[in-house]
Amino acid sequence: MPPHSRSINDAYILWGTPHSLYTGKVRSYLLKKDVGFRELTPGHPDFKQRILPAVGVFVVPVLETPEGEIIQDSSDIIDYLESRFPAIAMLPTSPVQRAVALLLDGFGSEGMLANAMHYRWTYRAQQENFLAAEFGRSLYSGPDRAQQRAAGAAFMEYFNSFLPPLGITEESIPAFEAAHEALLDALDIHFQQYPYLLGGQPSIGDFGCMAALYAHLGRDPVPASLMKNSAPNVYRWTERMNRTAIDDCEFPDTPRAWLADDAIPASLEPVLALLFGDWGPMLSADISAFNAWVTSGTVHPPGTPVSLIDQNKVHPSVGCVEYTWRGCKVTRESAPHGLWMFAKAQQAAVQASGEASKRLGDLVRRTGGVSVMALKPARRMGRVNNTLVLL
Repeated sequence: MPPHSRSINDAYILWGTPHSLYTGKVRSYLLKKDVGFRELTPGHPDFKQRILPAVGVFVVPVLETPEGEIIQDSSDIIDYLESRFPAIAMLPTSPVQRAVALLLDGFGSEGMLANAMHYRWTYRAQQENFLAAEFGRSLYSGPDRAQQRAAGAAFMEYFNSFLPPLGITEESIPAFEAAHEALLDALDIHFQQYPYLLGGQPSIGDFGCMAALYAHLGRDPVPASLMKNSAPNVYRWTERMNRTAIDDCEFPDTPRAWLADDAIPASLEPVLALLFGDWGPMLSADISAFNAWVTSGTVHPPGTPVSLIDQNKVHPSVGCVEYTWRGCKVTRESAPHGLWMFAKAQQAAVQASGEASKRLGDLVRRTGGVSVMALKPARRMGRVNNTLVLL
């Protein structure tokens, strides 16, 4: 696709909500990319009249371009804008940083999803008024507070029901919370030293991590309090990620760039170790379910939706998975969308050659990711018409 001929300050429309996990990822990207945009919620009449018929399912975020193109899915939106606005690149071209950035993008967007939903809905009673206002404001903008809080009630019940399919049970909650607290601590140490994950400029990895760490874990009262008290540097990073400027007053001498020579900060290695240790078992279970589905004997031609039931499901599944993780049994719906994002990092790793390949291999070995990076899907996947499909 040729570069966009219009100014980067032309007004795009971001259809989303303040409390939406993936809207937070795209909003941060638009701010750091310095793309002019207006944000509207699904309560606006145009959403029902124009956006919903075009997308086919009630979901945010959706990006509407000045020419009227409509793009859904946070990753698709970012890929689209990166191709149109190559200045201020957010995806490294150097091989090791590129692979690491894509790993962090997938982990933040998919690997942290269960924790984000856990802290929102397991602690619903402690933050009910906040959540009711957040869900209500996306559908109602009038002066009646009670009506606003009631407006989102059905959506709250719908999302609250996600916990069991995500593997969140009384047995698994301690493991999810231990994983989250360990990640917060590792990130807090890193953000004491660097403003962003790869140095002095945000990357796709930062935006992926913003998905879970902002709207749910950094904004809802219970997890936000945990983050502020136990990992204030992480909370400060969420604030930094919502500012247009890339430079930050706390790091005046840090160059506005990723580390030189394709280097990875040493302080990021404990984060990568947690990524492989905690996301790895999930990916392994998902790939087993996916491979069993595509090799079951049923013919799945290219374009087949990667879903057993709902052809347009935002979070598709090809069956239930069960595995042991952090000492507990986890039973949940499989998550092939996470495999699709992980495959991007795998492809970047394969494309690394020579000395870069060696450095990446050494990094993966040091952080315990060899077996995870070796996972092999039986078929490639892609997104077509807002749906995850087989290629």
